[in-house]
Amino acid sequence: MIKKIDHIGIAVMSLEATLPFYTEVLKLPLLKIEEVVSQKVKVAFLQAGETKLELLEPTSEESTIANFIERRGEGIHHVALGVESIEARIAEMKEHGIRMIDEVPRPGAGGADIAFMHPKSASGVLFELCEKKQTKG
Repeated sequence: MIKKIDHIGIAVMSLEATLPFYTEVLKLPLLKIEEVVSQKVKVAFLQAGETKLELLEPTSEESTIANFIERRGEGIHHVALGVESIEARIAEMKEHGIRMIDEVPRPGAGGADIAFMHPKSASGVLFELCEKKQTKG
């Protein structure tokens, strides 16, 4: 069911201010930066061994990341679990009584399909199911 921890999402106020810590101090390779307009965030992916770190900067005060930072400050936002057949995983979670924030997958960064579990169903941890689309050739 769960293939791996795909990435750990970290909410930050500014990628520009935060990236030097990750790239210069921790020496993690920056893989890419992209904007996910539908989620009102700009994200930077860094490679940390077999897992990625996803830095999330809000691009709007209405972003869920902006709300998170306002309530809790910068820091770990979510843990993304790599899965196959995300629709089946969502159905399986619901069968086990897990409350889903996303009843159907939605587009995420890097072209992935994502769905979040409600943290009240997971001991206060916001888990993301993440299915990467297979690329050919």
